[in-house]
Amino acid sequence: MFIYIIGLRATHQLSNVVKEIKVASSKWIHEEILLKEFAWQIGYGAFTVGISNLEQVKKYVLNQENHHLTKNFETEYVEMLNIAKVEYDEKYLL
Repeated sequence: MFIYIIGLRATHQLSNVVKEIKVASSKWIHEEILLKEFAWQIGYGAFTVGISNLEQVKKYVLNQENHHLTKNFETEYVEMLNIAKVEYDEKYLL
């Protein structure tokens, strides 16, 4: 699992953007990679990033593959949820 940074305008609705990404990428995976059994999980996670932290987050995203060699995504994701005081259901974790 990877984390991506995207910029949204105030007029964008996050759920619609995620839906568009999932639809387009699923179509591409089914047609180009021919992975017919591919399906996205239900749901998604999203966090806001202030402009003052953007460079730090960009560095993290660019280094996440190496970073996750020492700490798996699920552990880190749960830590992020707890820091942000976001309630979650463990059945939706990996």
